[in-house]
Amino acid sequence: MIWWYWMLLGIGLLGVEMVTPGGFYILFFGLAALIIGGLTGLGIAQAEWLQWLLFSGLSILSLLVFRGPLLAWIKTKDKDMPTVDSMVGESAILLEDLVPGGTGKAELHGTTWTVHNAGQAPMKKNQRCKVERVEGLALWIAAE
Repeated sequence: MIWWYWMLLGIGLLGVEMVTPGGFYILFFGLAALIIGGLTGLGIAQAEWLQWLLFSGLSILSLLVFRGPLLAWIKTKDKDMPTVDSMVGESAILLEDLVPGGTGKAELHGTTWTVHNAGQAPMKKNQRCKVERVEGLALWIAAE
């Protein structure tokens, strides 16, 4: 193939990787296509069978070697971000009266949350309460 076909293929594959929620599969095929385009442009890989062989080999080898460490590195970066589950034990302020077992709204960290009264006593507006557990995006609270 002509060298710029490989470059277009590589850029196209990298673009597809960017718009798909992924596990970093297409990335390595796009990078391999760019490398083959460069090698072909420099006159190193002129035979078409050699280009396809190098493309396949580079794609699969880089996928096997680099994907695991890349995912591990991204996972360590995600651990630095707070999770919703870390809100257990935090204090929230009720924005409305809440009966036992009822559902309402409360403010926590500047955000309004859907809350459920996990306690046996009613709670009043502006009362401070403690987050006992998190289910999805709803907080289960009890009076402090």
